Amino acid sequence: MMAKVSDIFARRLTRSGPPDQAAILAAISVPMFVVDDEDRLSFVNQAAEQFFDSSTTNLVGKPLNEILSEDTPIFGLIRQVRDGSYSVSEYGVTISSPKIGSHFVSIEAAALSDRPGSVVISIHERSMARKIDHQLVHRNAARSVTAMAAMLAHEVKNPLSGIRGAAQLLEQNASPDDHQLTNLICEEADRIVALVDRMEMFSDKAPLAREPVNIHVVLERVRRLAENGFARHVRFNESYDPSLPPVYGNRDLLIQAILNLVKNAAEAVPKEGGEITLSTRYQQGVRLAIPGTGSRVDLPLAVLIQDNGPGIPEDLQPHLFDPFVTTKAGGSGLGLALVAKIVGDHGGVIEFDSQPRRTLFRLMLPMAPREEGDVIDCEEGTEEMTPV
Repeated sequence: MMAKVSDIFARRLTRSGPPDQAAILAAISVPMFVVDDEDRLSFVNQAAEQFFDSSTTNLVGKPLNEILSEDTPIFGLIRQVRDGSYSVSEYGVTISSPKIGSHFVSIEAAALSDRPGSVVISIHERSMARKIDHQLVHRNAARSVTAMAAMLAHEVKNPLSGIRGAAQLLEQNASPDDHQLTNLICEEADRIVALVDRMEMFSDKAPLAREPVNIHVVLERVRRLAENGFARHVRFNESYDPSLPPVYGNRDLLIQAILNLVKNAAEAVPKEGGEITLSTRYQQGVRLAIPGTGSRVDLPLAVLIQDNGPGIPEDLQPHLFDPFVTTKAGGSGLGLALVAKIVGDHGGVIEFDSQPRRTLFRLMLPMAPREEGDVIDCEEGTEEMTPV
C-alpha cells in the first residue's frame, strides 16, 4: 500500500514539474535583479519594479548606470564578485536618485555560475521595521488627540456656552463702547468651539462603515475639488494602474485624508511651475492588525501624492504626524494627524520621503474582499470635503 501511495505522489510531482524559477523570484518581496557582463539589467522581479518605480519592459536591457549613479556601492560589490568573491554583502547603505528617492538598505551580490560575468543583486530595505514602528507612532499620536478631543468636548464646550450666554446678557445693558468687548467674548468663544468641533473628528466612534471603493474615483474627486479651489495654480499629473482592485474603506474619509495631503502639497509647491503627481500601484504590502480587532490585513494598494516643493524640514520629519506640528503660519497642525488617524482606522500605513523638489506621501491600503461584490460608485449625494 505504501509503495502505491509513493508511486502516485511521484507521478503527480512529475506531471506538475518543478516550480518555475522566474515565478519564484517574482514572488519574493525583496527587490532582486540580475546584471549581465555589460552591466545591463537582464532580469528584475516585481519588488525591484516597485523599488525602481518602473516596469520590467522599461528596465530590462537598460544599463544600470542609467538608473543609479556609478558611485553607488552596488557597482563596487559587482566588481568584487567578478574579481573572484562569489558572494559579498554591505550593510547600512544609502541608495538615492531623483526618481526613486533615498533608501537606507543592505545589499547582497552573488555570481551566477551558469552565466559568466552576470551578478544577482538583492536589496533589503532597512525601513520595514521602521514602517511598522512609524505606524504605531502615528496611531499613538492619533489616540492622544482622541483623548484630548474627548476632554475638550466635555470640559471646554459646556463652560464656553455659559460664558457666551453671560456675554449676551451683559450686552443688553452695555454701553456702545462695551458692545465691542461683549462681541469679542462671543466671537472668541465661537472660535474655540469651532476648534473643539474640529478636534472631535478624532474621537473614537463606531467601526468604520466600509465598502469596496474605487480609489481612482476618490482621486478624481479630490483633483476636481483642488483644481477648482486651492490648487488653481498647480499642474496635476496622473499615473494610475487601471487594473487596481477596489480599496476596502470609507469613501468620504478617504477623500478627506487625500484632500488634506493634496492641500498641503499645493501650499508647498512654487507659485510658478508647481506640480502634484497622483499615482496608484499594486504592491506587496505589509501585514498589520486592524485597530480594535484581532484580524490582520494585507496592504497591497498604494496611493502616492508627490509634489515638487522645497521639502519638509528635517527637524519636523520625526514628529510630522503629531498633533499641533505645522510649518504654516496660522495652521492648526491637525491635518496630518487626522490623515494618520483615518489611515490607521482603515488598518493602513502612511509613510513619506522628503527631499528638495520631491516630497512623496504613500498610503498603503487594504483590498476589498472579493465577496463584497462590485465597486460602488457613490459620486452623487456626497458632502463636499474641507481640508483641515
